[in-house]
Amino acid sequence: MNRLWESALNDIKARISEENFETWFAPIEFRDQRDDLLVLAIPNKFYADWIDSHYLATLLESIKQNANKALSIEWIVDDRLQEASLKQHEPSAPPPPAPPRRATPTPNIRQRSSLNPKYSFDNFVVGPSNQLGYAASMSAASGNGKRGNPLFIYGGVGLGKTHLVNAVGHRFLSSKQNARVLYLSAECFTNEFIWSLQNGEMDAFRNRYRNECDLLLMDDIQFLAGREQTQEEFFHTFNALYHLDKQIVVTSDVPPKQISGMQERLISRFQWGLVADIQAPELDTRIAILRTKAQQENIILNDDVALFIGQSVKSNVRELEGTLLRLAVKADLLHRSIDLDFAKESLRSLLPSAEQATTVEDIQKAACEYFGIKLSELKSHRRHRAIALPRMIAMYLCRQRLGTSFPELGERFGGKDHTTVMSAVRKITKNVDTDAMVRDAVENIERKLGL
Repeated sequence: MNRLWESALNDIKARISEENFETWFAPIEFRDQRDDLLVLAIPNKFYADWIDSHYLATLLESIKQNANKALSIEWIVDDRLQEASLKQHEPSAPPPPAPPRRATPTPNIRQRSSLNPKYSFDNFVVGPSNQLGYAASMSAASGNGKRGNPLFIYGGVGLGKTHLVNAVGHRFLSSKQNARVLYLSAECFTNEFIWSLQNGEMDAFRNRYRNECDLLLMDDIQFLAGREQTQEEFFHTFNALYHLDKQIVVTSDVPPKQISGMQERLISRFQWGLVADIQAPELDTRIAILRTKAQQENIILNDDVALFIGQSVKSNVRELEGTLLRLAVKADLLHRSIDLDFAKESLRSLLPSAEQATTVEDIQKAACEYFGIKLSELKSHRRHRAIALPRMIAMYLCRQRLGTSFPELGERFGGKDHTTVMSAVRKITKNVDTDAMVRDAVENIERKLGL
């Protein structure tokens, strides 16, 4: 049943912000399950009141989905969790009562870094889709990555950005005994800035981020978009740390230039160092991720089941691991082994429908994005190589990956004759083995689509 709780947590994490999850759900511990009652331990009664008021429906729905039946919740208070929470977290919602003016030094920043112990380089599965981000993070963690400072990691939801920044923090702390590490989300930075401004604590705030920090790790930097005053403060914090040669690592869901509402001078500074993207994992990496998670959770996972899940779930790592956990929970409840038939039967309702599968339009858009051209140009009759090559590669991928007929492809690509499509597919089929540029383009577009 502990696996049931972990699977439910996985669902909740995908529905709420990282900051709120770490504040309200990460401290909870599974204790027992009696009939239709789930017993959960919390740091104090306030947690139960807050969750009941704001997240009870989400919590019960996630548990029901993973247990295949409705369960009630019983909260028990454990003082040990309260102590651990005070050391590791600084809840920002709701705002805590204003503390007295600091008469004592700021607590050791190492104790307040709030790094997740589950995320390390050792359990990060590396593949072509995340290799650059991984290598850049390793360099930043070593303290020798000045050319890569700041490190800006971007990618979609659930692809491993948070895992990497936490891993950077752990490795940095293990190599530098007295290192001072700050890990937080941009949302938390904003909340703390506002509170400090309202309570006359700006000197302490600035001292914490500019003088008491050797490594700054900030998730979801795009949250600062449109917040001019917070951006102004972060700009000066960035400059102070950068000029002291302190490593800065930030993550975002989009590249720097695509963050609307972000000051140009901040975007420019994000591009001073290394910008690394993380894409959806390709099939081999997805299978490796499943095997790693199965080993961590003591789940017996056959190769054919791993292949089936890997082929079915392409969007992100979080959904991939969540699917495996849901399957394991159901197998435990029904006292079944996880074979291919059981996996297909159990996941039928959870896997993407045919309408959500990769389409010709998906491939066309991915090709346009990769080559930096417009969709109208891809479908045009222009024969310039800058347009013709992306068009032929897109046709090739549609034929190879979707099995779309030549006449249909001709129609979908602006009314081309089917013989034109056949010629394009033959040409790329030949060149993909001999032309490195073509091969790289095909592999990158496939990776972007999770194929």
